[in-house]
Parts: sequence; structure tokens; C-alpha cells
Amino acid sequence: MIHLHITSWILGLVLFFAAYYLHTSGNAKASKIVHMILRVFYILIIVSGVIVVLGIYGMYAEYIIKGVSGLWVIASMEMILVRSKKGKPVRSFWIQLIIALVLVLLLGWRLPLGFLKMGV
Repeated sequence: MIHLHITSWILGLVLFFAAYYLHTSGNAKASKIVHMILRVFYILIIVSGVIVVLGIYGMYAEYIIKGVSGLWVIASMEMILVRSKKGKPVRSFWIQLIIALVLVLLLGWRLPLGFLKMGV
């Protein structure tokens, strides 16, 4: 299940940057399609993350912080895409995305299911 979670968030990030690039290049229809696929990946990321945490280790404070930070990453990505489509400023959401992504990655590498502990 951990591999599904890691694969889904990597693909989620790729789809996010693809949707943002398609929007900025003016291809609205393709951007909308990729954005909808990305929303399915949001669900996969959240569900697989909950299953991994509850199924293996239980709810500890660091996992809760990582989960909330992961939701913050997803919310920032969604706000960047939606607000950029509406022509509103997105700089603050880019800053939030970077901060939340760094926090999630650092916690992910540090916690027992992380890359450094698993040898992935």
C-alpha cells in the first residue's frame, strides 16, 4: 500500500505541473482534463495515506502532522490551479505549496515508513 501512496503523490505532482503548464500555455481544454484526473489522484493520495497510517502504525502525532501537511499540499495545488484559471494572484499559494511540500517530504523521510528506513 505504501507503494501505491508514493506512486500516487508523485503522479499527482506531475499532473499538477502539467495542468499548470497547459493552462499557462493557453490550452484550456487539455488543462481541464488533466485537472480532473488530478482530482482523482487527490482521492487516491488521501485514501492510501489513511490506510497506510491506520493499517500499520496507528495515529501518532507526527503522522497527524504529516497528514495535515499533506492536505495542505493538496489544498495549495488546487488553489493555484483554480485561482490561476480565474486570473487571480497565486503567489501566496506557491509559497504555501513549497513550505508544505518540504514539511511533508522531511516528515516522510524521517518517519518509520519513510524512504530512509525502508530502503525504497
